[in-house]
Amino acid sequence: MVKKRMLIVPAELIDRIDENRGDMSQAEFIDFLIDSQLKEETKGLKHATKEQQYVTREEIRSLEQDIKKLLRSFLDFFVSYGLEMGKQSPKTEFEELVGKLQGLEKELDSDSEKGTATIKWK
Repeated sequence: MVKKRMLIVPAELIDRIDENRGDMSQAEFIDFLIDSQLKEETKGLKHATKEQQYVTREEIRSLEQDIKKLLRSFLDFFVSYGLEMGKQSPKTEFEELVGKLQGLEKELDSDSEKGTATIKWK
């Protein structure tokens, strides 16, 4: 036996249901609307995932380049910030950071995009 419950809705909504339900009962019409709405949502989700399931090599390379640029920018910022604040770092640390920046610059140059790395020294 089917359980039945009462749903209280505005009178205007009942009028719209009655105008559009045709030969169906109110309950059948509401059930039909819910089912059709859920089917449309799942069709939309399936269609969106079928269009592009994989990332292209170009997108991976672009992401890699953007991440390298971002890391280089962070490194440049923190080196500049440390130098601006007057912290006297040993010469070996400075040379190590310069080497890292130059290594990043070479990697970016080898990928046909020219970048610059600058260090402010006081």
